Amino acid sequence: MTSNSLVTVLLLLAMLFISEAAQQPSSPIQIKLGSKISPKSDSSSWSSPSSKFKFGFYEQGDGFAIGIWLVGRDYITVVWTANRDDSPVTSSNATLSLDENGKLLLRTNDGRKEKLIANTTSSATYASMLDSGNFVLSNHSGHVIWESFQNPTDTLLGGQVLLSEHQLFSSLSETDRSTGRFRLKMQVDGNLVLYPLNSDDIRANEYWSSATADGHFNYCLYVNTTGELSIGNGSFFRSPLYYPSSKGNQNGIIYRATIDANGIFKLYSHTPDKNGKLNEPDMMWSALKNPCEVKGFCGLNSFCTFFDDQPNCICLPGSDYVDFDKKTLGCLNNYSDGGCIGGKVNVTHYGIAKMENIMWQDIGYMEASMSVEECNNSCLIDCNCGAALFKKDDRENDVCMKQKLPLRYVRRVDYEDDPTTAFFKVDTSKTRNDSIDEHPRVDGLSKNDLMRTLVLVFVQKAEKD
Repeated sequence: MTSNSLVTVLLLLAMLFISEAAQQPSSPIQIKLGSKISPKSDSSSWSSPSSKFKFGFYEQGDGFAIGIWLVGRDYITVVWTANRDDSPVTSSNATLSLDENGKLLLRTNDGRKEKLIANTTSSATYASMLDSGNFVLSNHSGHVIWESFQNPTDTLLGGQVLLSEHQLFSSLSETDRSTGRFRLKMQVDGNLVLYPLNSDDIRANEYWSSATADGHFNYCLYVNTTGELSIGNGSFFRSPLYYPSSKGNQNGIIYRATIDANGIFKLYSHTPDKNGKLNEPDMMWSALKNPCEVKGFCGLNSFCTFFDDQPNCICLPGSDYVDFDKKTLGCLNNYSDGGCIGGKVNVTHYGIAKMENIMWQDIGYMEASMSVEECNNSCLIDCNCGAALFKKDDRENDVCMKQKLPLRYVRRVDYEDDPTTAFFKVDTSKTRNDSIDEHPRVDGLSKNDLMRTLVLVFVQKAEKD
């Protein structure tokens, strides 16, 4: 580690210590060696002194996961999960213990199977659940040898730092805390960036950036106990993403910054009522307002639109949902390439569905200057073409880009800003055996595809109005 990097880390850790120490209203409760908890007993968790945070077993699916949660008036908010991609614990006699060797261990199957919850290089003498939300293991000298704050999952709490080149990963859903589909990375160049999970760190994949890169390095994301969300390098420099209107951690407000399951990074506050119980969270700041701006919110061959103020994923013509109950998983082609003979399409098997104001991320395998009619026909007769995009290039010339399927990052666009026409190949042969369709084809569209297209047209018109 370079001297500059070391100074940065030491300064940030000092800030973290001061902030966290200020948040502790009373001495931490020591969890001694030999202590244990079980998911189906009265002792299923260890509490912080104020009881606002707990560490232990919480319900997930048909079993239990191990984590830290914030205790609200009539709700809990999970802020950290151990081994989050493991299957839930279903054994009725499972135990979590700080054993006599100073290891934090999960034991299942009558103690025959063990799983380390915290990897440490030395043995702990005791553990503590702090009022900051940090669970720590300490040695005989009182030095912290492991802490949850250094191993975040999807959330940062007040006093917590996301170091350079470190990431947060969204949960799969509000009830499933396993690794989800999005990530937040504190890049070494000072940019805080949101990406889809399995994507390279390139601009084409990012869907939000703090735009704070300035040629310096070792920047970190910091959540202050007063509610400030900022990017800094350990010196006096700050680039606040959110700055509270009043300073001071007043009335025991708890702040947390979370990358939600929908891929949006947000800052929340939990304010206590007159009895000290935490109310439902208030959103203080959000990186994005519209989930449809999240790349990958809808899977392959689908795009995002709003119905009843909720984001919905719509299949492109010629495709059906992978799972109708999980529409964000995307769509698959509902036709095969059986109509291709010698590299040319048997046009009696296929038609073209047209949609306006649609774009996608991928670069086509062919781009050529042609008219809109030529673009339509060129895709129809080309076995490799699943979709084609007709638009203006940088010189305002008409171009057609032909694309193999699947398509990713499909999105709606404003017609006035970037007019486009998209063509999608659809199978028309299977509609001939559909006895309930009096008119199974309209310009190469099946009844289902036609209904989908009509819905899209209606939505487009409603949004313009």
